[in-house]
Amino acid sequence: MLLLISPINTDEALEAIEGGADIIDVKNPKEGSLGANFPWVIKSIRELTPKNMLVSATLGDVPYKPGTVSLAAAGAVVSGADYIKVGLYGTKNYSEAHEVMENVVKTVKDFNNDILVVASGYADAHRVGAVDPMEIPRVAADSGADLAMVDTAVKDGKTLFDFMDEKDITEFTTKTREYGLKNALAGSIKEEQLELLFQLGCDVVGIRGAACTGGDRNEGSIHRSAVARLKQLIETF
Repeated sequence: MLLLISPINTDEALEAIEGGADIIDVKNPKEGSLGANFPWVIKSIRELTPKNMLVSATLGDVPYKPGTVSLAAAGAVVSGADYIKVGLYGTKNYSEAHEVMENVVKTVKDFNNDILVVASGYADAHRVGAVDPMEIPRVAADSGADLAMVDTAVKDGKTLFDFMDEKDITEFTTKTREYGLKNALAGSIKEEQLELLFQLGCDVVGIRGAACTGGDRNEGSIHRSAVARLKQLIETF
């Protein structure tokens, strides 16, 4: 299971790198669960990150506007992202989500076929009117994406497990693997939940809050000691 840590700036990125994260995931929590950061921030983080370490960038909690989202994807590509994550916030069903992802994948792969594209849904989709998270593996597979992900849309202290039980998560990871894809799981994940996620088939675990001082994704900042502790824990599974 790979550890994805989500910094908001170069200082936090350096902490995540020094702590041993597998993937540096550039995001902007001020703009939502998968809030997009600025191109120059992505570029500067890519420049300071070792070449053998992957950099991910979120495009935001996107609307159902395939053209707009595709242009955002192009911006993430030229900024140096190795992974591009799309939060399918404004898509209400499979059809809308597939249309957005199909166009994002075409945009990204036209630039560089090696860049990985992540289709992300939300465990609490019912709270924001988004596509059912259990549709995300099929959306990812049918659009040509590389990973299917689930996060939480509303950051109010509730975690992934408040909206998906062990059976749901297993179904999600199994479906994704049956399609020949990898999966990623996030949503205010706590340190004590990591082993269970591993057992349920998680390929990539996304964390911000648990890697921050005070465990606060918004007010705290990522610290290398917290990242190192999470990485060391995962290595024991």
